[in-house]
Amino acid sequence: MKQTHIKMNILLFLMMFVIFPQETNENSIEVEPFEIVTLTTYKSVGSETDRHPRITASGFKISKKNPKKHRIMAVSRDLKKKYPFGTKLKIKNAGKYNGEYVVQDVMNKRYKKRIDILINPKDKHTTIKGVKLIKPTE
Repeated sequence: MKQTHIKMNILLFLMMFVIFPQETNENSIEVEPFEIVTLTTYKSVGSETDRHPRITASGFKISKKNPKKHRIMAVSRDLKKKYPFGTKLKIKNAGKYNGEYVVQDVMNKRYKKRIDILINPKDKHTTIKGVKLIKPTE
């Protein structure tokens, strides 16, 4: 009786996972959680930062010749709690700014639901509303 019970369990296991594996629904879409923010840009110059324009709030040292190569993002303080320094985030719906960035800086407390992308000194500033901010799944 005990052997029959064991054989039945083995057979059931084989049927569920080996012989007849669960079908995947081809129409199912995995959605990454995101939030909608406003994207602005900033430069590593004294008029747009604190008294140490080439050092971020996290202590990261910014290149003088090509700051944007670091792909640094500053986040508003309401987002800082959710995305601490070192967090990698993806941006979508932002044209040439789409891609992955690392949170290394924080914005002035007057801003909410906003990210700031570090650009080069000769680049033009921009503001883009309705940007998707996504934390990639690990």
